[in-house]
Amino acid sequence: MAPTVGLEAFAFRWEMSVSEAVMAVLAVPREGGNGTLIFFVNMALIFAIFYFLLIRPQRKDQARQKKMIEQLKKGDKVVTAGGIIGTVIHAQEDRLTIKTAEDTRIEVERGRIGRVVNPEDRPA
Repeated sequence: MAPTVGLEAFAFRWEMSVSEAVMAVLAVPREGGNGTLIFFVNMALIFAIFYFLLIRPQRKDQARQKKMIEQLKKGDKVVTAGGIIGTVIHAQEDRLTIKTAEDTRIEVERGRIGRVVNPEDRPA
């Protein structure tokens, strides 16, 4: 138990309160407009975290998907967002005709293509 009187009590309180004092100075606004400044700094940090962890990677994925869709051409093997696998046999500006079997052809929007299947990417 800690001593409560005299010099020993002061030394004990000094050791315990140094870290508390540092935290109080850093975390608590002192006077005036400092509270507003800390609030805006916190909001800026939260926005930066959201930007680098959520927004930026999503935009990169969207740009990569858009580039892939724009580069589709006849002969590409694709997988639609619904999971249908086929080969592009005709490409228009906004639609693709996909051959899924010998006599089956499906017309889909370009935006509904999930990915392009490359034979080089498949494991042996």
